[in-house]
Formats: sequence, C-alpha cells, structure tokens
Amino acid sequence: MTDPTLNPEEIQFRDAVRAFVKKEITPNATRWDMEERYPQALFQKLGELGWLGAAFPEDVGGSGGGSVLYALLCAELARGSAAIALGLYVHTALASAAVFHLGNDEQKARILPDALAGKTIGCWGYAEAGAGADISCVATRAIKDGDDYVLNGAKLYITNSPFADFMVIVASTEPEQGLKGMSLFLIEPGMKGVSVSKPFKKLGMGASEMAEIVFDDCRVPVANLLGPENYGFLQALKVLTLGRIASAAFGVGLGRSAMEESIDYTAGRMQAGKPVSRHQFVRFTLADMATRLEAGWQLTLHAARVADAGHPHDKEASMAKLFATETATWVCERALHLCGAQGYMRESNAQRFYRDCKVLELGEGTSEIQRETIARMLGV
Repeated sequence: MTDPTLNPEEIQFRDAVRAFVKKEITPNATRWDMEERYPQALFQKLGELGWLGAAFPEDVGGSGGGSVLYALLCAELARGSAAIALGLYVHTALASAAVFHLGNDEQKARILPDALAGKTIGCWGYAEAGAGADISCVATRAIKDGDDYVLNGAKLYITNSPFADFMVIVASTEPEQGLKGMSLFLIEPGMKGVSVSKPFKKLGMGASEMAEIVFDDCRVPVANLLGPENYGFLQALKVLTLGRIASAAFGVGLGRSAMEESIDYTAGRMQAGKPVSRHQFVRFTLADMATRLEAGWQLTLHAARVADAGHPHDKEASMAKLFATETATWVCERALHLCGAQGYMRESNAQRFYRDCKVLELGEGTSEIQRETIARMLGV
C-alpha cells in the first residue's frame, strides 16, 4: 500500500522504521508472543534512533516530530508486532506524555531525557477492578500527610508495569468531588509500599507484559504530584489525545500485515487447478480489506495532521480510532479464514493477528465511547 500524501521527510522516516521492523521485530514476533515476554532492549534501540521522541520537542530530549510521524511509527511497528507497538506506545504517548504536558521543569528534566532515550521505561496506571469506562469509580486513594501523600489501592491491567522504572498513577485526592478530585502521581524506584504481580496470561498481545500494581501505605513526596492537585487527571484527559490516533495507527498496521499474510498464502495455495487468490470470493475479500484499510489510514492521517496544525481534533481522532480498530478486527478475522487450517496453527502469523486485534477496540476508549464522542461533537 502506498501513501501518496506523505512528504519526503515522512516517507524517509516510514521507510527507516519499516526496515528496522523487518530486521529486528518481524523475525522474532512469533517467538516473543509464545514466550510472553517483552524484549526490553528495543526501548534503548529505538531511543538511540530518536524514534521514542518522535512526538516530543528537542528541548526535553525529543526529536521534534509530531503526530503524523508518531502515527507512522505506530503503524509500522504494529506491522511487525502489535504487542511490541503497545509497550512502546504506553511508555511514550501515556507515561512520558503525561510528564511532558503536566510536569514542572524539574520533573521533566528528571524523567524525560532518559525516558526518551529508552534508558528508563514508564507505565500509566489508571484502570482498576471497578474503574474502566466510568472514570469516577477510581478507588485508589491519596491522602496528604505532611510532605508526602500516602497511597492505598490497586491498579489492574497495567501494561509495562512488570519492568517499569517510573509509573504515572491516577488516584483520588478528594473522593467527594469525583473527576474534580483526581490527581496524578509519579512513582519512582525506591518508594516503599509498591508491589507488582506476576505478568497476566492474556488472549493476545502475548509479548506485552501486563500486571496489577498494589499500593500499601506508599509514601509519595509532594514533589511527585504531577499537575495540580485534584485537577491533574482532568488536565491529562485534555492533552493525552495522541492515544486514539496511535490506536488507529495500530489497527491499520496490524490489518496491513494480516492482509499481506492473506495475499501471500492465497497466491501459493492451489485449488481447482489455480491459486486460491484467483477465485472471485478471495479476490473480492482482499479488495475489501485493502479498501477498508486505506480508508482507516486516511482517517488516521487526517486526525494526525489536524492535531499537528494545533486544531481541536477530538472528533477526528475518535472517528479514526473507531473505524481503524473495527476494521482491524474484521480484516484479521477474514485473514484467518482465508488462511484456513494453516492459519489456525499456533506458529502461524494469522492466528497471532487474530488474537491481537480485539483489544484495540477496548483500549483508549471502547468503540461505544468513540461513538458517543462523535455523536456529542455532532450536537446530538
């Protein structure tokens, strides 16, 4: 698939990431998935290339890129492994981005240079057993006690948490105020009262590592409050908009790999004296895959360009996320179908794509939440 609207810089960046993925990620993706471990060395490799800082300015250790370059990075990484792309995205677009947008100068200087160089790894802790789409249900509590806050509670399904060097944690500081009483905290090495479970077993995204974080009278210095007390999380919701664009890019990248797998398999599989790809049903299915993926990519690029232009882009980001992730699920299911029994085998790429795709409809706001956002922007 081509990207005729990209400028020379964007094409050069895409091609460089694509070559890296082909060499470093694609040959190892199935093994990492089966081993259920994240190759942490990739963080530093990508940091040395400057790619972790693709959406960050140079004065904080970034490489001066924007949303379009970040979308290209996510799409190409997801073509090799959606699980690898997920870990890098949580580190950059959530944990590091929260520090960049909400942190003070001292916090930025302490966290971001090493984070964007891949020397340290971050995670984002919002979700809880009772808090998903309903943000007001966050039960983790932070009570101010002298020069510290004391945190108690638990965060569930936190990607990167088994090996994270720093955590951005959402906690309630004024429970009676709901959303207007929720704050963000930087949790760093050496803080007592923090424990992380063993990585969970998951349906898909096997190479990503996800666990539960428990806080038991964890004392966090006031200096580690990220953003204003009681309003940090509300401010984060306004600025951490890159996530939906990244999720859309994941969907397109994963869907492209599934389509390419289908093309390769059906071109080599003979039936009734000709390649399966010459049968009309298969040809039409592949045509539909390409059309939907192209539409998803154009929605993603449009949202990224609107964001880079500094314009409001909630509607555009939600449209891209909704369409691209649902398209990925459809494409990956059809790819598994076209690859038949071979695709169903544990070592095949098709089954990995099929297991990885569904979570993209859930993270960064479910498809239902995206539809609510779009409808609200339409005034209905």
